[in-house]
Amino acid sequence: MNLEVTSDVQIRPAVATDLSRLMGMDHTCNSDYVWQLDLQKNGGQVVATLREVRLPRAIRVPYPRDVFSLADEWNHGSQTLVASLDGEPVGYIRLLEQTASECVWVTDLAVSPETRRMGVASALVQAAQAWAEERGHRQLFLEMQSKNHAAVRLAQKMGFEFCGYNDHYYATQDVALFFGRILK
Repeated sequence: MNLEVTSDVQIRPAVATDLSRLMGMDHTCNSDYVWQLDLQKNGGQVVATLREVRLPRAIRVPYPRDVFSLADEWNHGSQTLVASLDGEPVGYIRLLEQTASECVWVTDLAVSPETRRMGVASALVQAAQAWAEERGHRQLFLEMQSKNHAAVRLAQKMGFEFCGYNDHYYATQDVALFFGRILK
């Protein structure tokens, strides 16, 4: 699989020699917004409301996972795809295939800071969707921190629908937001 997304970005399966570059990438992001979760419990009913809140100043959001575990886990998941520019890895997406439910989860999506806002993340999500469709899956899910405004906007731009959350999901105790898309 070597999908050409644009004339510059190439998407391909990860190989062992990519790992040091991918782990060394700056995985943090900056955010001016956070998605605030409000829960209201009334008897047997729970209402969850998510709203976009502008922060008084931009924050630096740490990556919610240990990036050095990538070397241990990269071949234990279903697939890791790498985006490269001029042969140099600039981002990756990790996919976890769940065959019983016919779905694929995007557990990691990272793009080097110098190539953000150039369509690399979109290309990786499109390649993940194509990979999931080729394998006969019916849904693709993205997970992200509620503080990762860029990832939330990417999910919305690409037609993913909000489908859930998990409070204290990550080791950092951050809230995870889940967005899904029906593939077939």
